[in-house]
Amino acid sequence: MSEQKTNELVRKIFEAYLENKNLRKTPERFAILEEIYSRNDHFDVETLYIHMKNQKYRVSRATVYNTLELLVSCDLVTKHQFGKNMAQFEKSYGYRQHDHVICIECGKVVEFCDPRIHQIQTMVGDLLKFDVKHHSLNLYGFCSDCSMARKVSESAASAEKIEEIKS
Repeated sequence: MSEQKTNELVRKIFEAYLENKNLRKTPERFAILEEIYSRNDHFDVETLYIHMKNQKYRVSRATVYNTLELLVSCDLVTKHQFGKNMAQFEKSYGYRQHDHVICIECGKVVEFCDPRIHQIQTMVGDLLKFDVKHHSLNLYGFCSDCSMARKVSESAASAEKIEEIKS
C-alpha cells in the first residue's frame, strides 16, 4: 500500500474513532497523526513536540500527549516502555509484526523481523490452546558503538590499575 493511501486510511480510521467517542476533530490532532505517519522511527513525546514546533505547527505538549493516547487507543500508534522511564511510540497501522533490540547504554532501538519467532508463537498457541493475536519481544544489550566505548574505557581503567600497582 502506498504511503498516500495509508495516510488517507489512517485519517479515516481516526476520524471514525473521534466521531464514535464524540471527540472534536481538530486540525492539530490530524497534524500530529500526519507527522507520526511521515516518520519511520521510534519517538518520545518530547521529540515529536519539538519537531512539530520546529515545523511551525501550533500544538501544545498537552495536545501531543492527549492525541498520542487517542492514537494508541484506536491502534494507530503503539506505545513501548523500553526499560527507561520515558515511553516511546511508533506508527502501527499496516506495520509488520517486528521485535526490538534496545541498547541499555544509549537507548538506541533497532527493529528486526525473524519468521522463526512467528513460528514459535503459532506453536505455543497450538500447544497451549491459545489464539495468540500478537506478541512483544524486546532484547536488551549494548550496541556496537557502546560496546566499543566500554572496551576502550575498561582498557584505560586496567592500564591505570597496572600503573598504580607499579608505583
